Amino acid sequence: MADSRISLPLDAMGINLPYNTEAEQAVLGAMLVDSSVQDDLFGMLKPEYFYAKQNGDIFREMMLLQTAGKPIDFLTVLESVTTAGIFGSEDDAKLYLYSVTETVPSVSNATAYAKIVSDKYLQRVLINACQEIMVMSSDGQTPANELLDLAEQRIYDIRSGRTSGDMKSIEDVSFQVLSDLEKLIGDDREKYLGISTGFSYLDHVITGLNRSDLIILAARPSVGKTSFALNIAANIARSHPEIGIGIFSLEMTNEQLAQRIISSIAGIKSQKFRTGEFNDDEMERITDAAAEISATNIYLDDTSGISVQEIQAKARRIKNLGLIIVDYLQLMSGNRRNENRVNEISEITRTFKILAKELNVPVILLSQLSRGSEKDKRRPMLSDLRDSGSIEQDADIVLFLHKDSQPDEDPDAAPPAIQEVLLMVSKNRHGEVTNMRLNFQGDITKFTTIDYDHSDL
Repeated sequence: MADSRISLPLDAMGINLPYNTEAEQAVLGAMLVDSSVQDDLFGMLKPEYFYAKQNGDIFREMMLLQTAGKPIDFLTVLESVTTAGIFGSEDDAKLYLYSVTETVPSVSNATAYAKIVSDKYLQRVLINACQEIMVMSSDGQTPANELLDLAEQRIYDIRSGRTSGDMKSIEDVSFQVLSDLEKLIGDDREKYLGISTGFSYLDHVITGLNRSDLIILAARPSVGKTSFALNIAANIARSHPEIGIGIFSLEMTNEQLAQRIISSIAGIKSQKFRTGEFNDDEMERITDAAAEISATNIYLDDTSGISVQEIQAKARRIKNLGLIIVDYLQLMSGNRRNENRVNEISEITRTFKILAKELNVPVILLSQLSRGSEKDKRRPMLSDLRDSGSIEQDADIVLFLHKDSQPDEDPDAAPPAIQEVLLMVSKNRHGEVTNMRLNFQGDITKFTTIDYDHSDL
């Protein structure tokens, strides 16, 4: 099959953009001739992948027919493209559709033709991205580190299939919504639901960890916010070892993070990791836990003073990235010098929300509470987020961990081995706000679900 090229009319660099007309026509013809290839090709291509606007418009009409539950054949597509005004007349449409069905080399090779169309599209996008970076580099006005961030972002977007910043019609977006709904009610629906945290009632309330969500997890010191975040990471990694998880800690070392995760899985007191006083059974459990977690896709980073931009750059390199955890917000500083700490924190949280959207993954951002809430021991509120500013505004979900004080509680007594901790869903863009109780075994840094009615909390 010949490879056609055409010069970009206004391209000052004189670079030809690759495309393949015959492959585009072969894809359309195969879909008209054999309905069995349609699902595979819809999964591989989008209208913008076609270089010829006419071919992309025909493919879009086919997608709309599929969404409406109508058959895709010569007559239905002819009526659809004629009504849409893609051709000057019905006869022109009939002639073109007939020609693409007659010139299909082999229907059995339809996916190979689709791969050619997809490859040419990606090559065009890559050329455009390189040109943009070259222009910005040559003007000498953009700092080198920003150029590197831009280059990494462009390549990441291309790899992730988010290559166009153009506006989209409501028609196209509606098609995507319906397509996503079909996946949610299909046999493989588990693949498209929010990622399970491992805490069943929390998953029910927030529908799991959803892509592009910024989730704030806040608590007073020593209540267990780091442990809870690590428990979520371990639960996800053990259930889905292929999912990439990036954990960035500005407070603890990588070794301390790993010890906590292994301690919670093995059920061994974390204190023993500092004394080495293990018996044979405990050592075997630790070894098994370490082997299990080592087979997952968790990456740790304990860089002090790391910026949001550095987190973004490092997270992009994680294969099959599915979750980012940052511990914790108030230890970070923004890129701009800002005498107002509230404004600085607001800038950081806003940047994290943008990061979650651009990388299309949930971000769990740990946060402290204000000192006022610590003094009176009351249940925390959104206004108690330390240096709050726009934290609650940018967050999709805000979770608080809180230990209720009991009237007869002796403040000098050692805490019980297992304590009840209140998990408060205080903001939830996806549904209700509610409370639930968890058990927390502090010596092994592990939270577990309590199964009972949470409605009166």
